[in-house]
Amino acid sequence: MRANGSGVLRLTQDGALDLGPVFSPDKTKIVFMSNRSGNFEIYSMNGNGSGVTRLTNNSVFDGFPSWSPDGSKIVFTSKRNGNAEIYVMNANGTNVTRLTNDPGIDVNPVWSPNGAKIAFATSRCGNFEIYSMNANGSGVTRLTNNSAFDGGPWWSPDSSKITFTSTRTNNSEIYVMNANGSAVTKITNNLAIDAEPAWGANGKILFSSSRDGNFEIYSMNPDGSAVTRLTNHPGTDISPHW
Repeated sequence: MRANGSGVLRLTQDGALDLGPVFSPDKTKIVFMSNRSGNFEIYSMNGNGSGVTRLTNNSVFDGFPSWSPDGSKIVFTSKRNGNAEIYVMNANGTNVTRLTNDPGIDVNPVWSPNGAKIAFATSRCGNFEIYSMNANGSGVTRLTNNSAFDGGPWWSPDSSKITFTSTRTNNSEIYVMNANGSAVTKITNNLAIDAEPAWGANGKILFSSSRDGNFEIYSMNPDGSAVTRLTNHPGTDISPHW
């Protein structure tokens, strides 16, 4: 759809679940996860929904894909070695390389716009927290430290901040922090579920919320102001990305 919520266009038509779409940096491709083969794998397609191509082929879970800033690589989560770890591959699915190796569950990897870091959520400390690492998997750093759930990280366009979802106030809300984990700020305050923030180059943050009874897509400023509802449908609208 357009940034104002108009012009909704259906891109996939399959009996399976197609989830987590992310545009390539040049906006010509979309990568997504689907269980159309029986288990979740990663696929890509053109921006208009044509040219669907399967990128991974495993009997286990492959999902949560995200592009590198130059569009040449895709970072993702896979259980191909028995545990949910983070991997990177070329945009055509070749040259898969493992980046993390920990007994915890590593999910939701997102590449910083400057290409230097990858943020991700992990349970390696006992509950889900947000960590970052260098793009080659080195320099793993814990960014949040809370007994509640912290997950779904997304970088600001200048790579200086990260927005994420947390239940630290006993409800799912959206927060922003500096890229080093400091200055955590709550930017939504609603009894409903606010989740899945995605920061766009236009400075706006998209997110999904149940505040109007069912999950719809909203946008807001990085300080939480100017919340605008973009979708209005009895179905479930989730996983927005610019």
